[in-house]
Amino acid sequence: MIEARGLSKRYGDKVAVDDLSFTVRPGRVTGFLGPNGAGKTTTMRMILGLDRPTAGSVTVNGKPFAELYSAMREVGALLDATAVHGGRSAYRHLLCLAQTNGIPRTQVDEVIGTVGLEDVAGKRSKGFSLGMSQRLGIAAALLGDPDVLMFDEPVNGLDPEGIRWIRLLMQSLAAEGRTVFVSSHLMSVRLAGECPADVVVMDVRMPELDGVAATREICSAGERPRVLILTTFDLDEYAFAALRAGASGFLLKSAPPEELLYAIRCVHKGDAVVAPSTTRRLIGQFLPHLPPTHHPHPLHGPPPDLAELTAREREVLASVGCGLSNTEIATLLTISEATVKTHVGHIMAKLGLRDRIQTVVYAYETGVITPQGRQAVEP
Repeated sequence: MIEARGLSKRYGDKVAVDDLSFTVRPGRVTGFLGPNGAGKTTTMRMILGLDRPTAGSVTVNGKPFAELYSAMREVGALLDATAVHGGRSAYRHLLCLAQTNGIPRTQVDEVIGTVGLEDVAGKRSKGFSLGMSQRLGIAAALLGDPDVLMFDEPVNGLDPEGIRWIRLLMQSLAAEGRTVFVSSHLMSVRLAGECPADVVVMDVRMPELDGVAATREICSAGERPRVLILTTFDLDEYAFAALRAGASGFLLKSAPPEELLYAIRCVHKGDAVVAPSTTRRLIGQFLPHLPPTHHPHPLHGPPPDLAELTAREREVLASVGCGLSNTEIATLLTISEATVKTHVGHIMAKLGLRDRIQTVVYAYETGVITPQGRQAVEP
């Protein structure tokens, strides 16, 4: 397991990594995403003790890397595939690593076979292609049979067959209970294939392939992960396109951390999550086109489920139905945001609703709101 807490790194005035916290757990492949220059390699160097953090800490299996008794047997890493003495053969390079770390010679033959370099094991590495150098670096990472493996951009230089091979290798290593941490700047479809995930948090604007197109490709796969779109752009065309592409949620980057965590958990459970402002516009666009409903309850009291709500909860329900956020509801009703959150939780529990979208639908179907405008249920 790898654990980072408040990890930061500065080079003079330049911030390379800023207050980063995460946990990489065993038994699965964890992707570490970001464009070139985002600090991925710097973070991995801090994990391996090659760079000292400006602030924060990071441990491997509960200890700083420098305190590991036999580091190569606990952690295997590929950071730079070209960091090899070009005059040595692939076999001699691996044998040197094995002998200086107390690893049996038989392990050299095993990892050479694992990465498919048997035919070139005796050749000098300076003549290797980038793809062959990547395979040699992966062999070096596997040499000590470690429980923790780190790969920085492992598919660089690999052909399609090589990419499929590294994907299957990482999955098999994770299936053995190892911790597998892989970085990539290829942040969409390819990584979703390399690192099978339950939930993919997708940005709208990305290099090479935009987030909506990437979501469409991911969601068209057989065993697809659920996709949550996270963006700074509160635009209808992005929201509607993302949902049509198969996204399970659409959330703004300005959302507080607890709201983001809630959204990820909801999407993981199979529910849908949409930013309140987007929900409000959906209501504004579609409710006026729906036929008016006729509910007898204004004359004869609220329906049975609504009867379980307090007067304040019905006010909150009507506000949620109009697409207001918790902050907006708090301002409207002159109560705290925490109180609004509590009321929303009680409403969903009493009415058996999973999320805010279901709450909006329920509010319309029961006449709490109507196509003609908001209508609160009479107490």
